[in-house]
Amino acid sequence: MAAVVTSHTELQFVVDTAEAGGGGLMSSTIVAKGIKESLTSTLTKFHAGYFRVSLSLGGQALLWKTLRGPTDDTHTLRRTLHLFHPTAFTVLWSLSFFALVLLSILYLLRCLFYFKMVKEEFFHHVGVNYLFAPSISWLLLLQSSPFFTPQTHYSYTVIWWVLAVLPIAVLDVKIYGQWFTKGKKFLSAVANPTSQLSVIGNLVGAQAAAEMGWKESAIGLFSLGMVHYLVLFVTLYQRLSGTDQLPSMLRPVFFLFFAAPSIASLAWQSIAGSFDTASKMLFFLSLFLFMSLVCRPTLFKVSMKKFNVAWWAYSFPLSVLALASMEYAEEVKGDIPHLLMLLLLTFSVFVSICLVVFTLLNSKILLFLPHCFDPISSLISRAMCSTPQQNQQRPQTV
Repeated sequence: MAAVVTSHTELQFVVDTAEAGGGGLMSSTIVAKGIKESLTSTLTKFHAGYFRVSLSLGGQALLWKTLRGPTDDTHTLRRTLHLFHPTAFTVLWSLSFFALVLLSILYLLRCLFYFKMVKEEFFHHVGVNYLFAPSISWLLLLQSSPFFTPQTHYSYTVIWWVLAVLPIAVLDVKIYGQWFTKGKKFLSAVANPTSQLSVIGNLVGAQAAAEMGWKESAIGLFSLGMVHYLVLFVTLYQRLSGTDQLPSMLRPVFFLFFAAPSIASLAWQSIAGSFDTASKMLFFLSLFLFMSLVCRPTLFKVSMKKFNVAWWAYSFPLSVLALASMEYAEEVKGDIPHLLMLLLLTFSVFVSICLVVFTLLNSKILLFLPHCFDPISSLISRAMCSTPQQNQQRPQTV
């Protein structure tokens, strides 16, 4: 039976209760709508270029695992660095793992709900190269893991194949195949510094395979990566027409020039069992390219004016260069190689810490500003900050 309202006070109480209930429902609706809009904005602006963060953190994790690992180097500097508490490394690896899982989940959601955008990345001459970054990141975390080793064959093998090698193989067939077949995307037309990520993917896979004892697989991946690196390096070095297609904001990716030979020296060391002459030659090449870039700070002047995710391109190359210098110092001995190792190690750690701080301070900028503030998003989506008339007059980079 329905209740009867017998007084003005009871009537006012019923009205206030109804308004409170409606207000709560409206608040919940507004919150849900806000969350949906925020997630939509994040997924539409998110792209594979954000995996540079996990790539850099993974490189640092591998660097510090190698630094704390068993070594024959008896130099005082190496023994001093070896005293760092293992908990710090575990925290770093856990942070790298968390960042990679979070980025992977976001990208899977993007694939599910915005597959057309992912397809645009796949067919873009810059965006497709960053599709190697998730696999490279998983390989780096696999090699630097404090919880299992290559001797734990089952888990190591599953991760090596499913999360790394198979995606890299698919992308190799796509990219390398179009380089030497007929079409608009031949190498001299689409080559840019980010193309070296395809080479790095093969070399990191070769290094991981060598640590598992799969020497033939390691040699296969290494040869595939190095042959295409030579062709790509010559193409970029000659600056043929069509290879200079990167906007100024993406110039930090020039650091990939010395990342590839650094990784190659480490991969060959894993295959050969020592840091031999071939590894030293590749290390010296990477050191020369690094010095060539450092001596030209004006090249990065425009890209450093405003923070964006492209800044993370500085960290990973520095980490692998420091790692190669560590192996070189262990092989050669002497004060000068160890001083070089200390300088590169300090520089690498300093840059990584600065990038983490800048990212935390500018987290909203990375995912919630228009596409035109992100150099990769603006390339892929073609959403320029200028008017359509200006876009028609401006030469297209795609």
